[in-house]
Amino acid sequence: MAQAQTITVVSHRSRSDRAQADPNSGSSQYHFSDTDIANLPQGNATPLNQVLLQAPGIVQDGFGQVHVRGDHGNLQYRVNGVLIPEAVTGFGQFLDTRFADQLSVITGALPAQYGYRTAGIVDIHTRPPGADPGGELSLAGGSRNYGEAGGLVNGANGRFSYDLTGSWMTSQQGIDNPTSAINSLHDQTRQGKGFGVLSYDLTPQQRVSLTFGQSNNQFQIPDNPGLTPQCCASTLQGTPAPQNLNANQLERNQFEVVSLQSRHTDQMDYQVSLYHRLSESIYTPDPNLGDLFYGGVSNNVTRRDEAEGIQTDVGIRWRDNHTFRTTLMVQRERFLTNNQSQVYCLGVSLYCSGNQLDAAGVASTPPVGITNNTAGMGQFWGVSGQDEWAITPALTVNYGLRFDQNNTITSENQLSPRFGLVYDINPATHWHAGYAKYFTPPSPELIDTRTVASFANTTNASLVQANGPIRAERSDYLDTGLSHQVSEHLTLDVDSYYRKVQHLLDEGQFGNALIFSSFNYQQGRIYGLEFSGNWHDERWNAALNAALGRAQGKGIESGQFNFSPAELAYISNHWVYLDHDQRYTFSGSLGYRGDWAKWNLDTLIGSGLRAGFANTQTMSDYAVFNGAATHLFHTQSFGELEGRVSILNLLDHSYELRNGTGIGVGAPQYGLRRTLILGVTRFF
Repeated sequence: MAQAQTITVVSHRSRSDRAQADPNSGSSQYHFSDTDIANLPQGNATPLNQVLLQAPGIVQDGFGQVHVRGDHGNLQYRVNGVLIPEAVTGFGQFLDTRFADQLSVITGALPAQYGYRTAGIVDIHTRPPGADPGGELSLAGGSRNYGEAGGLVNGANGRFSYDLTGSWMTSQQGIDNPTSAINSLHDQTRQGKGFGVLSYDLTPQQRVSLTFGQSNNQFQIPDNPGLTPQCCASTLQGTPAPQNLNANQLERNQFEVVSLQSRHTDQMDYQVSLYHRLSESIYTPDPNLGDLFYGGVSNNVTRRDEAEGIQTDVGIRWRDNHTFRTTLMVQRERFLTNNQSQVYCLGVSLYCSGNQLDAAGVASTPPVGITNNTAGMGQFWGVSGQDEWAITPALTVNYGLRFDQNNTITSENQLSPRFGLVYDINPATHWHAGYAKYFTPPSPELIDTRTVASFANTTNASLVQANGPIRAERSDYLDTGLSHQVSEHLTLDVDSYYRKVQHLLDEGQFGNALIFSSFNYQQGRIYGLEFSGNWHDERWNAALNAALGRAQGKGIESGQFNFSPAELAYISNHWVYLDHDQRYTFSGSLGYRGDWAKWNLDTLIGSGLRAGFANTQTMSDYAVFNGAATHLFHTQSFGELEGRVSILNLLDHSYELRNGTGIGVGAPQYGLRRTLILGVTRFF
């Protein structure tokens, strides 16, 4: 028993050393403890994207997407300091919040060790190996046939420790409703997720671990009864009613990471990780060709990406006030896109011998099939070196260089300087500032290499034939902020940022399939101001975040075929707002721990995303409030049980995130209406 206790202490120490070895000088950070997550209305069953929305500067979008400081995606997830390979972009959450013991969102001018995806680092730490052995099992049910079961278990046996979580969920509203109705049509989802960390202490200073996860999410694509046929009808099959369409999407993700972590001496520590990821998204159109009648094309799309890589991180503490750190990341990817399209011919072309539609737009012959498959290999590698120099007890400077090389559709590289500093004005007030040059490669599976000429003279023809090669994004990032601890209970933070971008990467849903494709603006400019305040005492906890942001682009240089000639001409001569630009964003929470129950309330308020021709319009503002009450029951038969009543969208506010217009916006999307969820958790 004494040996097991010693190993547990070492595990805690190793985790602490790892946290201390991650320098964040010049960056902005927002932290969630396990208590903060438990205080959200859905507790640790809260989807990860909803947790992130409680940090400043993060904007809500349709399909569960979030945007950090004006970026589309570009988030990097790390678990216990190890990079988790990203999944194919979709609307399913592939990570479960249950396994998080601490979660931090790091943005701004990041140190040189962070590359590849740089809009924000979602840094998740699980429970320390072997700490607080036990677990929990939870069941919940509610509106729209919502049902969820989840659990976690944590423990240790000698040098071996484990942390396992899993969940299963079903609901009649899996994707945003395209109408304002309380319930959507054909919108069922089934989602299963699992996550685990297995750890073994080789010595008191060295540990090997296996981190793994898997998700399998199935979605029906919701129907919009208000649709009207856009191009054609059929005398052979007839036109299916819009409320009877049956399109579906399947998303599967899995990853495995093997890590060796060691504190060799007091002056050196290192971590080496090997990882693998397999990610797949499959869109199946309506079998009665409803997508063709209402959108001009029926696409059966599969996107698949498999990656392997190695990540190393070595820290050397030299002299009393310097820590040198070097990192290496090497990743190889295999990606493919299979696109089987059904279209009607409007003339003679590569796949067409003549017009299939009569003067009334009715076809009496079967549609033509067009196959547009692509596959390839990609490599990315990056290396960095940086020094953290504590010049005085109050002033720390972090400076370094990073080199990245990306080889996918194009071959590109960049040498990126990084600089950051933190100055303690006094024990309660801290100022940080930083500069970073970023290099962001496009996600290979999101590169649309469609042969535009294949669809000439069809109902899926593009008015623009150009399709420039996708480019890696390059940007210069400035960030500065101030943090002040007013008292032991109250902390205030303010932060500002500016980013100048070349080849700005964005994504859009072009067509009926709910799968996103990347494109580049020639230039971009993104800037904003953020404020946050946090209060904690024995009874009350409160947080308030406010953000002002602008995100604009100019000139389209890739994926031009997705745009109309009028939009291309306008964007080439005007700065336009990105579709996910939102001027004002507010979020906050309020909690009270009473003698009988805990009461929690959170809110999300936004001024609206962009819409209309070239994003020249703004959606209406919205305000959503969620509430919950929890009570702990002590029973003789079942032990401790926690009961929870959650109400999402407490005021039943009907709000539209998207109206189906704007750059890369394919369908209307309304926020979730009032939803009641009842849950119970048993602790053991």
